[in-house]
Amino acid sequence: MVRQLAAALLFEGIVEPAAVGVDGGDRRLVWRSGGREFRCLASAGPFGRPRLRPGSVEMRDEDGAWRAATLDRMVAGLDAPEPHLSGLLAELERTVSLCRWNAANLPATPRRGLPFPDLECRLEEGHPYHPCFKARLGFDEADHAAFGPEVGRRFQLVWLLVARSCLHLAIPGEEEEFWQSELGPAAWAEIERRREELNLPATDYCLLPLHPWQWWDLREGEGAPWLLPWLSDGRAVWLGPLGDHYRASQSVRTVMNADDPRKADVKLALNIVNTASRRIIDPHSVCTGPAISEWLTAVVADDADFRDRYPLTLLPEYAGIIADRHGPLAGQMAALWRRSVQSTLGEGESAIPFNMLMVTEADGSAFAAPWIERYGLLPWLDRLLEVAVLPVWHLLVRHGIAVEAHGQNMVLVHRDGWPVRLILRDFHDSVEYAPDFVADPGLLPDFPNLHPAYRDAPPDRYYWAGGVDALRELAMDTLFVFNLTDVSDLLALKHGLPEPEFWRRVHDLLEAHARRHGLEERHRRVGHAAPEILTESLLRGKLLRAREEIHHTVPNIFARFAPEGSR
Repeated sequence: MVRQLAAALLFEGIVEPAAVGVDGGDRRLVWRSGGREFRCLASAGPFGRPRLRPGSVEMRDEDGAWRAATLDRMVAGLDAPEPHLSGLLAELERTVSLCRWNAANLPATPRRGLPFPDLECRLEEGHPYHPCFKARLGFDEADHAAFGPEVGRRFQLVWLLVARSCLHLAIPGEEEEFWQSELGPAAWAEIERRREELNLPATDYCLLPLHPWQWWDLREGEGAPWLLPWLSDGRAVWLGPLGDHYRASQSVRTVMNADDPRKADVKLALNIVNTASRRIIDPHSVCTGPAISEWLTAVVADDADFRDRYPLTLLPEYAGIIADRHGPLAGQMAALWRRSVQSTLGEGESAIPFNMLMVTEADGSAFAAPWIERYGLLPWLDRLLEVAVLPVWHLLVRHGIAVEAHGQNMVLVHRDGWPVRLILRDFHDSVEYAPDFVADPGLLPDFPNLHPAYRDAPPDRYYWAGGVDALRELAMDTLFVFNLTDVSDLLALKHGLPEPEFWRRVHDLLEAHARRHGLEERHRRVGHAAPEILTESLLRGKLLRAREEIHHTVPNIFARFAPEGSR
């Protein structure tokens, strides 16, 4: 955790180190923070990502001796208001606490060969960059044991009937058919019985699911001042736990159907703080999500390359419901239904969360090591890059659409470890296009009629960007800077592949893609080989509690492979 925090501080320029020597090929970096001196051994990875040697982050104590650095001392000297520092430290310490709880309470059993839902639960390493990856502020240990994905416990959703006048819905087809399909006949019959007992007809009240922890928080926690009046005056009526059992995915707030894994995942508002934000659902995005999924599905369906050359499967968010969209409960009572990974798999196919490729097993070997040994490092890697990179890049360069393709949003489908296609998910608040670069404007959703906030919104606030540079930043940030860099690092450490060789192969793929499709001009506009690019400052944004994204400039490894004049 200390090493992860130090790496983020260095990468984002929050602290300014000086190089004072070399040790075994690593530079010794020294910096001052809050009147105290710190040091570490590090090398520079792709896009300037620091590679810190384990155990090398130290601080100089009052007696002049160097000792292992601590989280509290590292945070104390940072340039931010004291409440922000104490909040960051609380998240870091909570992350450490839950990691220790997992180590003490969960057996470290092998993960290779597990089905996708089990892998989603067992991916306990968390975000490989963000040091607050398991903060989950709001959960106590009992909540973590009940609802943490690593534990894998099953639970039912809590259902409410909510006055239609308080709701916005985006549901496909006939509403009753939708609920019967999602809930199943037994749960639907129970709801109909309860509705009749309560004399709450479907014309006036609609169903809304809540995560059981969220129900507790809205009834007894921070949300109580806003929800209790709804319960008192009948705008919301509690039905209780009903229907199928679910368990948490790695994102915590998205839950997977444990009774029938082919049925939909459900993303639910959860008023906890984890990684970089509070995990409620952006109110504007709930009913926009299905429209965005329809748009992306149409784009992919109309391009045969997504079937033949760059196999891509989307998991559409096909329904959304939100209560009090413009009021104090906005984003606290909301749900999105998304197609599940298991429902897309054919015979002989298996799937893994893409970020499994960044982790090791208990014996210290890479999760993918058996596959690499079976097929050979370079043949397997070339196929992986074709499957993982080119669908995202084709969507960007050919169609002018950037998606947030980080490790949690990508799923790798394979046959006995051989990559065969990519699955992408989570589009409702993480897709961008540039009006002068999108290939088919006629397919765009009618944003002004989806939410009033879109009508006069400037570029770069919601889904439409001010230019192609913003699309490049989203795609390269999520696919390269905070995703494949962790794969290239692991392959260098465990399989001896130099990181520049990894990234040359990615660069050559992108160049070949442009030539194959006659997209050289659009490829040039994206400018993937610019000498420097902007990337999001995830930790600085948290430290400053910024409302808008903060960015910093990083060196672009692709620039070293591009001919002069083409950068």
